[in-house]
Amino acid sequence: MPDERAPRTPPAGVRRSLRRPLSVVTALTAVISTASMAGPLARGVAGTPCALERTDAHHSLGVSSWDSSYVRPEGRADAVMLFLSFPDSRPGVTPQQLTRDYFPATSDFFRQASYGRFDLRAHPVPRWIEMPKKSTAYDIARDWSTASRASFLRDALAVTDPEVDFGEYDIVYLVADPDAPGVDSDATKVVNFKDPIRVDGTELNRVVTLFERYPADRNVLAHETGHVFDLPDLYNRPEDGKGDWDTHVGDWDLMGSQFGLAPDPFGWHRWKLGWLDDEQVDCVWQPGTSLHTLVPLGAEPEEPRWGGGADDGRGGAQAQAAVARARPASRMAVVRTGAHEAIVLEVREPLGNDVSVCTSGVLAYRVTTDRASADGPVEVLDGHPDTAACHGSSVRPELADAPLRVGESLSVDGGDVRISVLDQSESGEWNLRITRR
Repeated sequence: MPDERAPRTPPAGVRRSLRRPLSVVTALTAVISTASMAGPLARGVAGTPCALERTDAHHSLGVSSWDSSYVRPEGRADAVMLFLSFPDSRPGVTPQQLTRDYFPATSDFFRQASYGRFDLRAHPVPRWIEMPKKSTAYDIARDWSTASRASFLRDALAVTDPEVDFGEYDIVYLVADPDAPGVDSDATKVVNFKDPIRVDGTELNRVVTLFERYPADRNVLAHETGHVFDLPDLYNRPEDGKGDWDTHVGDWDLMGSQFGLAPDPFGWHRWKLGWLDDEQVDCVWQPGTSLHTLVPLGAEPEEPRWGGGADDGRGGAQAQAAVARARPASRMAVVRTGAHEAIVLEVREPLGNDVSVCTSGVLAYRVTTDRASADGPVEVLDGHPDTAACHGSSVRPELADAPLRVGESLSVDGGDVRISVLDQSESGEWNLRITRR
């Protein structure tokens, strides 16, 4: 299936080098699909019992392995931006303006979320490339037919191939003229290919198609790029396209809504993507009571506090002490509750990408790895089910005050898991107690 953009409706008060032509593009008709397939599994099993196994669910949140058909957002990734115009419209904005609409904001978002472990580099081709058909000829829409989408992609790759070597890039953004009459911003999505297509001798597993208005919704490109990294949609998509689009996570995590007040990725997502190490995850998988100290998810990582530069003769002891002092602080606690399920706890405060967060405290949510994208793989557990907050700015006020504050507790699964927030230290750490029956 396509990875769709989050619903467009914001809450009240919220604004929403030259090469030879492609010679085999006609073959796309036979291979373009929007189905997502489970790919080969790479990366060894994480060293903790709380690392849930990956399943065949679309965008499974299992962290035990990595699907190598997706871009792993570690180190640097290069993205090409290609701007598509149409014969029936003269663009009212320039490619340079559209580029500035998305970058450096998107790169900054991921740099902050990854604690500096990931650098997304945009490489725009700074000119309009005209498609062979009118914009209205492609029937662009949210629920796009396979034939129309294939026609658009076939033409888009044909006209852009002479302009760029796809083999030089990890991500492909196809950006349509926002003023063209046939362009529908609700059609923005990632298109996955059932079988990879080969262009320039390079296999493409997916492309990002952007049909956004100008200026675009905040964080919409970061949301779509999250799908390129194998992250699921966290909103609910009604079968008839009507009704409640967001029942699962509210403002928490941009994969639920590009309008969220707290768009930083969940700690579980960061663990899956390689931005958190196993050592930063407290694992609870046996009955009993345990104490945990968490630093806020959005806090900047501490620099390793190494001793002086030269060896002073104390050798191994000094090195071991330095390593102990440099051990990364815990960012989240995970209570494994089943083969495909866990309760996750993390601290959310107005830091980093969450600077506009509505409330602060210990956020609890359930991760289910055998649920597909848009089918509730993450569910925020409301610490204050009888109240709401930030009406007019929150995408879901009922969940805006979900985090637990000092002195509060939450029982989950009939009391099988109980979380109690004990206190907050002067240096900012939060102390909590977890009891698992």
